[in-house]
Order: sequence, then C-alpha cells, then structure tokens
Amino acid sequence: MNMAKNVRHIALAAAMALTAFTLPAGAQEISDTHLRAARQAITAINATENFDNVLPQAAQALKSELIQQSPNLVDLINATVDEKALELASRRADLEREAALAYARVFSEEDLNNIANFYNSETGKKLLADGPIVTREVLSAAEIWRRGIVRDLTQSVTEQIEAAANAQAPASESNGTGEAGNAGDSNATGQ
Repeated sequence: MNMAKNVRHIALAAAMALTAFTLPAGAQEISDTHLRAARQAITAINATENFDNVLPQAAQALKSELIQQSPNLVDLINATVDEKALELASRRADLEREAALAYARVFSEEDLNNIANFYNSETGKKLLADGPIVTREVLSAAEIWRRGIVRDLTQSVTEQIEAAANAQAPASESNGTGEAGNAGDSNATGQ
C-alpha cells in the first residue's frame, strides 16, 4: 500500500513542480467549482493522507529531544508541545488548499470530477486498496522477466561471438603459420 501512496505523492509533487515552472503566479484564475472538484479528487485518491502524521511525529520527536535534555521538565514539556501542536493543527488545511490548487492547475474541472467519480466507485476503491498488491506482483514478474532477458541476451551473444571467433581461428593460425614459414624460409636463405 505504501508504494501506491508513494506513487500518488510523486504525482502530486510532479504536478506541483510542473505548475511552479510553467505558470506565472496568478496567471490562471481557478473557479470555486474547479477548486471544489480538485478537493474532491484529492480526497478520493487520498493524495495527502501520508502527511497526516507529520505534526504528531514532529511533536513526538520534539518531546523526546527536549525530555532527553531536561528530564526534570517532562510534564511541562509534554503539556507545552501538545498545546503548540494543537495550535498548528489547523495549518493542515493549508496543505489541502495547495494540493487542490496544484491539481486544479494541471487538470480541468471535468478531469477532476472524472477522477473523483472513478476513485469513489467500487472499482476505484478496489484499485486504491489492491493496487499495491498488484504492483508488487508486477514488479516481481518484471524482475524475473528482466533476469531472463539478460540471461538469454548474454547467452545468445556469447554463443555467436564464440562461433565467429572459432570460425576465424583456423584462418588466422594458417596465415600465422604460413607467414612464419615464409619468414623462416627467407631467414634460411639469408643465412
């Protein structure tokens, strides 16, 4: 399942990068309905789901670091980090807005509605749920196929080169012997 999520995040990052380089700021007005369609699409594909744990993980890491530095302040550290993390939780909506804008810049409103409709369908839900399993199986099959191609290519090329080398070997040896014999004859006559 992580592979499918990673693919979605890569697609999201690519879409965001594409829009950053191709559109000047404010160059494209996005209607409310287009943005709503984008939000529905990113919700349907769980495009930002992997980012749900960013704040809780950051808070936990900060607690651990601060407690290690000041173990006598455990209660204060826990309460303060929890309070500040809750204050920042509303900023999760910023990511949703930016993701929706990125998708809206790349996909038409109709495309986004089609994406949302598909991924909200039973087939789309099944693809999200079972897609990673199929992807692993395809990657496994592709690796077996790749090894077979490499093996067969190597064997085929090796056989052909050996056959060609063997075909040339007797001609080279007789030419070499003939030349050596002639050279020996001229040396014999020269003496």
